[in-house]
Amino acid sequence: MEVEPIKTMEEVAAMKAILKYKKRDALLFVMGINTALRIGDLLSLSIGDVLNDKGKIVAAVRLKEQKTGKEKRFPLNKSVQKALSAYLKQCGSNGRKEPLFPSQKGGPLSRWQAWRILRAAGKSIGLENIGTHSLRKTFGYHVYKNNGGDIGLVQKLLNHSASSCTLRYIGIDRERMDKTYMDLNL
Repeated sequence: MEVEPIKTMEEVAAMKAILKYKKRDALLFVMGINTALRIGDLLSLSIGDVLNDKGKIVAAVRLKEQKTGKEKRFPLNKSVQKALSAYLKQCGSNGRKEPLFPSQKGGPLSRWQAWRILRAAGKSIGLENIGTHSLRKTFGYHVYKNNGGDIGLVQKLLNHSASSCTLRYIGIDRERMDKTYMDLNL
């Protein structure tokens, strides 16, 4: 089953509301939709990746993407900083090498656990096609909508090779085709 981006801000807010009681899960969602990281890269982050030596949240994170091997730098916007701050206040930190998203058994949260968390939250607000990849697709969809349809920007941020792939990836092709049919009315 192909997962979809979360297309309305009301649905994004509803997902945040469902996840807010577990700060780790809320951070997973907020960081995922605001950074466009692939789930493997997101789950591999450690406390030391987001805090400086003085224990303050960094302005930007650098990492090597697992899929591409390329260096990626991304700033932490206000939404991510707020979620990080709330999470770190709640859980504290045992060390810089500790996973940012720990599982209950120790070690980092697995892809399957992350999928289960997001899928359950999506279902609880009536979204059926939600999974871990929805985070990245949601980022792309909203960047596209908020930047006048600049597909080149989205393509670059997602590190895609073709704009047609990016449009399909974020669900714009289907949306455009449906709108064309509905607007025609001959």
